[in-house]
Amino acid sequence: MAHFVYLLKSKKNDKFYVGYTTHLKKRLAQHNAGNVLSTKGHIPYEMVYFEGFANKTDALIREKKLKHHGQGLRRLKDRLTHTLQDASS
Repeated sequence: MAHFVYLLKSKKNDKFYVGYTTHLKKRLAQHNAGNVLSTKGHIPYEMVYFEGFANKTDALIREKKLKHHGQGLRRLKDRLTHTLQDASS
């Protein structure tokens, strides 16, 4: 089973959300349907990035680093400069 860490960007207000899942399409649909309390107020979202892992523990460690260490998310956003600009268009 694959494990994913993903980055969503709100089309409403450019807010970002980092999460973990084993089903990317299903999880994005849940966010956009308003079924996730922490993102409900910022829908709709688009997925702008994801990383795949063979091991759940590795994926959860990466998610935690992106969520709780501002520098990790900042570095990722820097790497995705053009992707994030395109997502705003």
